[in-house]
Amino acid sequence: MLARREHSRAELLRKLAADGTREDIHAVLDQLEGSGLLSDARFAEAYVSSRAARVGNARLRHDLRARGIADAIIAAALPAEADSETERARQVWRRKFAAPPADRADYARQARFLQQRGFAVDIIRKVLKEQEE
Repeated sequence: MLARREHSRAELLRKLAADGTREDIHAVLDQLEGSGLLSDARFAEAYVSSRAARVGNARLRHDLRARGIADAIIAAALPAEADSETERARQVWRRKFAAPPADRADYARQARFLQQRGFAVDIIRKVLKEQEE
């Protein structure tokens, strides 16, 4: 499994649950972590780098927590600069929409799209306000 892509410890634990006892699986996972083949930090970095261009920090944080990654590792893996998230939101908006919102309903639709992608409300307002001007 690790030859194809990085996995978190929790993902491997879930996938291997039917293949042995819980103690045996934990022992194997401990051995993999000890040898450096399994790393939650490396998984988080790979996950963020592959998806950061399409989603915001809130979505990345949620997805990593769902995969069993600790908050400290998530904080280290996420892009820290607010300017980079604003620029990512602009790029996502440009790929999806050709024109700024024409009316309130269109503004709400575009804002919902960016919010579902995990961008913060203040960043969404900033991006859509820029488009209106």
